[in-house]
Amino acid sequence: MASAMGLQPNLIGPLRIKTPFTDGGQFSVFPAAFAALPLNPVTKHVRRMVGPRLERVTTIRRIIRCLNAWSSVGIMAFHLWEICIAAFGLGWLGICIYRATLAPLSKLPGPWYSRFSDVILMYNEFTAHRRVYIHELHKKFGPVVRLGPNEVSFTCLEALREIYQSGGSGYDKTEFYNLFIQYGTRTTFSTLQKREHDQMKRYIAGSYANTSIMHPEVVEGIQERVGAFLRQCEEAEKPAIDFYVYLHCFSMDCASFHLLHPHGTKSIEGRDLHLMREYSFGDTLKKKLLRYRLPAITRWLEKTFQQNSESKIGHLAYKLKTSKAAFRQIQVAAECMNHLAAGIDTTGDALCFLMHQLSLSGSHHVQDKLIAELSSNKDKSLDELPYLEAVIKEGLRCFPPIPMSQPRCVPSAGRIIDGYFIPAKTIVSCQAWSVHQLNPQIFDRGDQFLPERWLDPKAAIEMNRLFFSFSAGGRSCTGRHLAMVEMKCLLRELYSRYKTRIAPEMQGSMELYDQAISTRPLDQTCLLTLEPLSGLKS
Repeated sequence: MASAMGLQPNLIGPLRIKTPFTDGGQFSVFPAAFAALPLNPVTKHVRRMVGPRLERVTTIRRIIRCLNAWSSVGIMAFHLWEICIAAFGLGWLGICIYRATLAPLSKLPGPWYSRFSDVILMYNEFTAHRRVYIHELHKKFGPVVRLGPNEVSFTCLEALREIYQSGGSGYDKTEFYNLFIQYGTRTTFSTLQKREHDQMKRYIAGSYANTSIMHPEVVEGIQERVGAFLRQCEEAEKPAIDFYVYLHCFSMDCASFHLLHPHGTKSIEGRDLHLMREYSFGDTLKKKLLRYRLPAITRWLEKTFQQNSESKIGHLAYKLKTSKAAFRQIQVAAECMNHLAAGIDTTGDALCFLMHQLSLSGSHHVQDKLIAELSSNKDKSLDELPYLEAVIKEGLRCFPPIPMSQPRCVPSAGRIIDGYFIPAKTIVSCQAWSVHQLNPQIFDRGDQFLPERWLDPKAAIEMNRLFFSFSAGGRSCTGRHLAMVEMKCLLRELYSRYKTRIAPEMQGSMELYDQAISTRPLDQTCLLTLEPLSGLKS
């Protein structure tokens, strides 16, 4: 009995629970006075009856106290967030005030919002309107426009020379060009620092020099592809021919011929043409082509590495592999892929825009004049046809293959550009679309297609200085001479036999549709018809 009684206080005595919200770290379910009552059958009964109720009530009280405590913590955290947000807002406001009133770029013309954020510029980039947006800003604010807190666009000759030609190669490229890395490897186009670019270019420039491109073996190879192009046009099942597809096939075949001869593509013929026609819609043609051609290019590279260098053609892949720099195979593949992709887009799109322009009713007189020059100078070389060159140059001026901004990073210590001090690390650029149209003292009626402007030798000197279709300086387009020869060969043969007209079925828009840096026809189709010249068989 004593033993049992000795256990009673432990069973029904005060219940103590650890909690951080009571004095001394303890809390009793039973009030002290109630716990001190003498132990007898009555009090035991009362404890058994009242204890559970008091325990529930007290538990609720504990929960309420906990909630109150956490509420206090939550209120403190909320106030802390308020303080952080307020501090961030004040900091951002201070930066905005500095950018708008005290920063070196604050004196530059531009929309008011460009001082605080580049969100409007980003919106126009993602909606494929960056080129037009910047062009309209230049029309409103002049040759210098602030695009964002750290980006400026220019259109004058002085700025073009400073940004792209100073020191030979101009300023370093920005990280924007990381978009053009191939196989995880930088190429001559995607290399940012000009010193590294100059080292790589030494092994490539010779293959694209004008003397190499004009070598008879190279010209004959291009002429063979022109012949295949014309045969395909003549054998077309319908009068309306989609020149957008055909011209990109032609450009690909010429580019691969120069890179990988004799293992280039023949995409204008047979099964490949049908695949190209399918791939010309939807996603960008370049991505589709590279996805399709990737296995084939790998095979061509292997064959090219094994061949001898007896041919006088450039053989860029072979030269890179056997150069003193000992390029790794992945580097050679990346460089060739970069050249192939650039050759397809730029030349194919430029020819497409130009032929569409020549086929419009307002340009028939230009086409007639071109046909007259070609018919009376059949034995002349490509360089002895001034109107043909004028037509091509004007086409490239009006529809530059890369019409958009080509961003560069201002070097340390900053630079003076067009009379304004531009601090270091500012992104600066020119875009060909605006340079070619918003300099009326050089390009009169710049928004009109006028090939005759290039026939004046004195005017041509000034225009060539501002000609930005292939960029400028040491980092200008490496393949510009190849592109010019391709266009001259094709247009000479085509307009020596035919006139071109817009097909009645042509409903697609030829509006320029911006890509990352280049442009293409909006609907990726260009339906034209061929009319044989009088005295020639159809």
